[in-house]
Amino acid sequence: MKQVFFLLSAWLWTSLSFAQNPEWKQFQSPGKASLRGLSPISEQVCWASGSGGTWLKTEDGGASWQTGTVAGLDTVDFRSIHAFDAQTAVAASAGQPAVIYRTANGGKTWEKVHQEGGEAFFDAIQFIDAQRGYVLGDPIGGKWMILETLDGGRSWHTLANLPDAVSGEAAFAASSSSLLADSEGLVFATGGAVSRLHRYAFASQSWAVRELTDMLQGEPSQGVFAATSLPGEGGLVLVGGDYLKPEHRIANALLVLGEVTISTSEGPSGYRSGVAHLQDKGWVVAVGPGGSDFSTDGAHSWQPFSTTGYHAVKAAPGGKALWASGGQGRLGKLVY
Repeated sequence: MKQVFFLLSAWLWTSLSFAQNPEWKQFQSPGKASLRGLSPISEQVCWASGSGGTWLKTEDGGASWQTGTVAGLDTVDFRSIHAFDAQTAVAASAGQPAVIYRTANGGKTWEKVHQEGGEAFFDAIQFIDAQRGYVLGDPIGGKWMILETLDGGRSWHTLANLPDAVSGEAAFAASSSSLLADSEGLVFATGGAVSRLHRYAFASQSWAVRELTDMLQGEPSQGVFAATSLPGEGGLVLVGGDYLKPEHRIANALLVLGEVTISTSEGPSGYRSGVAHLQDKGWVVAVGPGGSDFSTDGAHSWQPFSTTGYHAVKAAPGGKALWASGGQGRLGKLVY
């Protein structure tokens, strides 16, 4: 009887554990664009953008997709996008021309609202609310580029106080996830020659910088590629690694709690370009070209759950829907 009870208990635990593991419901969008821009609104509505000037939108949970080319710019890679609803979105390019476009009619037409010079390269976009948003760009003249909008993306200006950049320091536009913004300030993480965490406080209008010595760094292909925040204790989860060594899993994830930086004991299973927090389950999900991992303990340890490659992963407002985008027009929604 004891053996039967033990076997039944083991089977039940295994079944429950398996049932709790996430998986991707995959969608193939029209076209084969590399989709690094991603902005989910809900379980039903999600926008994406990427190479060839591509924009995409679903309003029925991924069953069908509307698509087009931003203002006919079929040679531009729009790696950053932020959507407010099914009608309004702002998209920023990576590379040249360095442009920001806005649509207010569901993607039917796009208006150019900002353009920078020949040295500019946009890495990420974040909005705090429907009016206030920020775009992070690579350093120019030793200063990071940060643009601000106070009117929902209709116009943009340079932030008055810009942080210094170290020679060889870079941000990555792999998933438009290296920048975070909330009502208190901005946070962005970097890589390349050095990996650092930059914090800006709106109250004091000042920057604080810390070295991320436990993150892989020193080469142009290394560092932090994506960040997400954890509620409550105000922690940050940083993921990355080396995109030229996609299976290298050492020093590719950090957990930042206040002034304490924790190198996760069991990092994701290789280079990861995107990370997001699914509030509904308390999970942290990381994605990259080699697959996906999730953490159930606040990013202290990680478990692989998919070998499908994605570039970006984002949670919809409300924390119940998690979407991903990748190469060859691939999109996914987490099932749990």
